[in-house]
Amino acid sequence: MRLEIQFALHDPAHCLAPGLFRSLQKGERRTQKLDLHYQHGEKSLHFKGPEPLGVDDLKVLQGLVAMAGPIGKSLGPSPKTGHGQQLRTSLELRHEALTEEALLVKTSYGALARVIGYADQDDGRNIRQCVERLWMVSIMVEVNGVRRGFRLLSSYVSDDVREKLHVALNPQITKAILGSTQHVRICMDEVRALKGDVTRLLHQRLCGWINPGHHRKIGLDSLCEYAWPEPGTPSAMKKRRSKARLAVAELRDIGWGITKCDREIYAIKRPSLHPA
Repeated sequence: MRLEIQFALHDPAHCLAPGLFRSLQKGERRTQKLDLHYQHGEKSLHFKGPEPLGVDDLKVLQGLVAMAGPIGKSLGPSPKTGHGQQLRTSLELRHEALTEEALLVKTSYGALARVIGYADQDDGRNIRQCVERLWMVSIMVEVNGVRRGFRLLSSYVSDDVREKLHVALNPQITKAILGSTQHVRICMDEVRALKGDVTRLLHQRLCGWINPGHHRKIGLDSLCEYAWPEPGTPSAMKKRRSKARLAVAELRDIGWGITKCDREIYAIKRPSLHPA
């Protein structure tokens, strides 16, 4: 029986952090690192990792967050099972996060691949690499002088032969999924329909910025910054704008309202949510 998942309830700070996920060139992971400071409301966040995160990592995290809604299990301060204890230890909870709840997702590479729209199940190796890369990202959150630290996620493969995967999501994402804090609702049908890498980056950021059924105006260069946060040369910006225009067109194709208001200014309307 296949699990049909309609939405991912994601943490706004993970969705909106500029440059947390990027459009990467070949070989860029070997030369760049992730070191991002971001202020989200009262929260000061510091994401740090040995490699930058790309669109493949974005897709895998979206899938895990989506699956955690219907099948996630609580992983409290004192797990009863050995792999639960291992997962919680691997989250490297620090400071005020030591007593916070995490969510455990028991799945397989094939099931995760279907949730995020991969055409086949030959992406197990890529998914494994993404999970490992996501685990290497540490996050420090500070609110009014109170600090919380954790890994983005942790993982435990219980059966290499059948490719069973156990993953724990960090407390901040967990709170969004459980509804105890604000969340961003991402339509997984839209995620599965998307083809372009730049479109995927824009889609998550716009979901975090525009409420369902509402519209906002944004310039093309601002859209480019969603995929490429670093400054570009004139020739690089020309290529980025071209790719961003294609991404906007793809959003239109999956049902988003796109109106060009002025030269390179767009009014973007997000579709209304259908009842779950």
